[in-house]
Amino acid sequence: MRHFDKVLVANRGEIAVRVIQGLRELGIATVAVHSDPDRTALHALLADEAVAIGPAPAGESYLVGARLIEAARKTGAGAIHPGYGFLSENAAFCRAVEAAGLVFIGPTAASMEVMGDKLASRRRMMQSGVPVVPGTEDAVRDPAVAISCAGKIGYPVLLKASAGGGGKGMRVVRSAGDMAAALRQTMGEAGQSFGNDAIFVEKYIEDPKHIEVQVLGDGLGGAIHLFERECSVQRRHQKVIEESPSPSLTPELRARICDAAVQTARAVDYRGAGTVEFILAPGGEFYFLEMNTRLQVEHPITEMVTGIDLVHAQVRIARGEGIGLRQEDLHQRGWALEFRVCAEDPARNFAPSIGRIEVMTVPLGPGVRLDTGVYEGFEVPIHYDPLLAKLIVWGEDRPRAIARAQRVLREFTLHGPTHNLPFHQWALQQPSFRDGSYTTHFVEATFDPATWLPPLSAADREALVAAATLVESSRRAAPAGGDDEAAAGSNWRRAARRTMTGNR
Repeated sequence: MRHFDKVLVANRGEIAVRVIQGLRELGIATVAVHSDPDRTALHALLADEAVAIGPAPAGESYLVGARLIEAARKTGAGAIHPGYGFLSENAAFCRAVEAAGLVFIGPTAASMEVMGDKLASRRRMMQSGVPVVPGTEDAVRDPAVAISCAGKIGYPVLLKASAGGGGKGMRVVRSAGDMAAALRQTMGEAGQSFGNDAIFVEKYIEDPKHIEVQVLGDGLGGAIHLFERECSVQRRHQKVIEESPSPSLTPELRARICDAAVQTARAVDYRGAGTVEFILAPGGEFYFLEMNTRLQVEHPITEMVTGIDLVHAQVRIARGEGIGLRQEDLHQRGWALEFRVCAEDPARNFAPSIGRIEVMTVPLGPGVRLDTGVYEGFEVPIHYDPLLAKLIVWGEDRPRAIARAQRVLREFTLHGPTHNLPFHQWALQQPSFRDGSYTTHFVEATFDPATWLPPLSAADREALVAAATLVESSRRAAPAGGDDEAAAGSNWRRAARRTMTGNR
């Protein structure tokens, strides 16, 4: 058993707040870290202690492992929770934390290294009998080798960076004539982005779905699953809306894909909470994509349908208390949807937006949860991820979850930076979303920023009606003729007229 009663949360934003809240419920003291512009961020205000770790650039603050470990030492924290992103899947940081005598609340460095290398993880899964997308086992540098492989598995194929992520370092090739240039470009992009230009070839699955399974491992070969999430609503390979259960799985397919996820976790003696991602082909075949060795952004929908607190589970496993759950006791109850609320403009192809949050009113009620790291008056900085909050909605079944989501999205008021709440309202109205047939191409196939007209929120609609009512009342009250000063309507208008006419 490893004991700790104070934890440093090495992150920011909504995930830092979420982890701090989970730790507090367990009676564990919390330490936040913050960059200079984040000194008034919600996570820094909420924690028991807060430590400044540097200027705005993440490379000079949140990504400096030595400063995080030093902050833990100074405050007497016995463990570090990394959240997601930043150093959460950095094997060197994990080793440094444990070398400093601290507990890393997450998997081992060895698991991170295997799963952080797509080629290595593919080989491990092949050895373990987990289905992987047909393709090469080793890195490919020679276009002739790539063409030979593509000839065997059939076009189109996907060139993929072994160290890639977030949609970078991938390119679809549809003919042998395009292979040489595509391989050269992908290797260059991978080398520049990840410092590793290893590329492999795999079959490109047309119109797929993205299915992932939440797992918990004890680090000793024991593992369970907490069922699946569907994350096929994506833009530029970034998830936007997630739901659990997936509308695409039959009970038999669900059992097979969840079993494969447990098999994956056992193959690397996985410790803690992780997510195994699969690609689901239209014919029902599924293949291992990768494993995310951390708490996932979309973990709340799993918590909503299983009733299991994943942060609590992480702490229990990190203390050496085991998983503490039995597979046969876990069930999916109802349906949950998560909407990522981001400071970005859908009408400008989701360009980032910054500024002060002037108004933020969340309509709560039964089955509604909001995970957020911002508040009214907070200045959204340009330095970090645009995620402001996650809106999670639960219903007894999918139609009722969607209906509740439509109500909450319509009533959600957020003024300040441009945001994507109207996009979510639009998405829920699309036929392919409502019948569950949507694929990872949903956004690019159905959404055109140039012609899109965002639906109004309830608050905006009420404001426009009130403004129209005032205008109409003013018009009716004004005397006929309209050219005297009274008809000008206000002191502002009279002042403007005097200025323009030289006080005549």
